[in-house]
Amino acid sequence: MEKSFDVAIIGGGIIGSSIAYQLAKKGRKVVIIEKERVACQASSAAAGMLAAQAELEQDGPLFQLALKSQAMFSTLASELFEYTGIDIEYENKGMVKIAETEEIALEVKKQITFQKKWDPTITWLDASEVRLLEPSLSPSVAGGMYLPHDGHVQPAKLTQAFAKAAEHFGAKICEDTEVLSFVYENGQVKGVTTSKGVIHFEQVVVATGAWAAKLMQESGIDIPVYPVKGECFSIRTERPIINTTIFSDKRCYLVPKRNGEIYIGATMIENTFDTKVTPEGIATLIERATQLVPQIKEAAWERVWAGVRPQTGDGIPYMGEHPSLRGLFVATGHFRNGILLSPMTGELVADLVSGRLLDQELLSAFHLERHKEKVS
Repeated sequence: MEKSFDVAIIGGGIIGSSIAYQLAKKGRKVVIIEKERVACQASSAAAGMLAAQAELEQDGPLFQLALKSQAMFSTLASELFEYTGIDIEYENKGMVKIAETEEIALEVKKQITFQKKWDPTITWLDASEVRLLEPSLSPSVAGGMYLPHDGHVQPAKLTQAFAKAAEHFGAKICEDTEVLSFVYENGQVKGVTTSKGVIHFEQVVVATGAWAAKLMQESGIDIPVYPVKGECFSIRTERPIINTTIFSDKRCYLVPKRNGEIYIGATMIENTFDTKVTPEGIATLIERATQLVPQIKEAAWERVWAGVRPQTGDGIPYMGEHPSLRGLFVATGHFRNGILLSPMTGELVADLVSGRLLDQELLSAFHLERHKEKVS
């Protein structure tokens, strides 16, 4: 393999692969360096929800980033299929954010007032209306916010499509290769020492998710990103029992996939890289899910899995250039929204690396030292 590139992307997950695709499309000579396999960690463990307005409840840079990114998926699905032949299984059948009590219903209705500024098609469905849309919902459900434009994709296929599309434009993928240290010269990053030798480049993007903090410590900067394990399971039914994604503030969601599975998740266990699936975690999810859709009790068991998501202290990703080392960039901390945010993150970071950033104001909210400003 060649040992010299314009840009190296460390991490072959959804964020790294998206950035690689955008850079390669701009004509940059790109390599993805992945210590295991492309899409092997959180990117394949996610449910793939594109829930810009179900999860984010206030305006700000993250919300605006989410809205812009969500709007890209329809075109992106066709674009990636053209370059790779991979169907990312983009579904746009909507989502219902469930209110399980009258008290929660009041809060959800307030959210609707805010969200209508961005999407006037968002509506409140009362108890009877929500069951007309989703007859399998529990009779105890008080209503829900219907978001007709919140869809979902198959996250592993999206990640593979980004990586393969990057290859289409000339990028190289170096799997089973661990980055051990950076190579610097006069305040400029020049390469990395890996488990397979030295790779040289002029710029590098660290997109290693929950593992980014450890790698960045060597560069003299603290990136406060930490792991949050999420356990999930899936079921299969003889006939569809839900039509839209069901999302509850109790941190339970049900996502009906094209292949007949329903993904159900996810637990949130902080500060662990352990991806074992526990009986306690799955039992908690089963209890929550069956409270929403009782018919799940009769479904066929399919599989269980877990992944580690990268969270930050303020819940906002880090995207930007190292304050003192030229050519070293970071994109991490997307937590539960990595799939949703991947298209716009890829464009923003690729523009930044290429020196042609058109949306400086938006990206500035995610800079690498903002946590120091909050402490001072």
